[in-house]
Amino acid sequence: MVKNVAHIGLLVKSLDETARLYGDLFGATLDEVKTIAEQGVKVGMLSFAAGAQLELLEPLPDTKVAAALEKRGEGVQHVCLEVDDIDQELASLADKGVELIDKKPRRGVEGLVAFIHPKSAKGVLVELCQKD
Repeated sequence: MVKNVAHIGLLVKSLDETARLYGDLFGATLDEVKTIAEQGVKVGMLSFAAGAQLELLEPLPDTKVAAALEKRGEGVQHVCLEVDDIDQELASLADKGVELIDKKPRRGVEGLVAFIHPKSAKGVLVELCQKD
């Protein structure tokens, strides 16, 4: 079952520059920054006073994510939905004929994650997340 919108991911050229901008404009604070080499990104979570979060994704050089940034530019990359049981959600979605990028969850920044292909969600890349 989907619990809530966990965060919205933004693809950016510079994580540090974007974090400063959102801090100056909206009072956001940057939480721990991590590099996830297997996903080709440096990631940082921006937090806002009421609990909303934006995930900043800066591509590592010569990765698919870098190519996506070059092609599409900066902006919204995905919407993340927090779920209770990611394996159950993936099975349910597969039964409904949804095209999954990840048939099994993998390790992400906040827990287990899996992605739904934009073709199955009106052009939106949807990430499912089961937080640790």
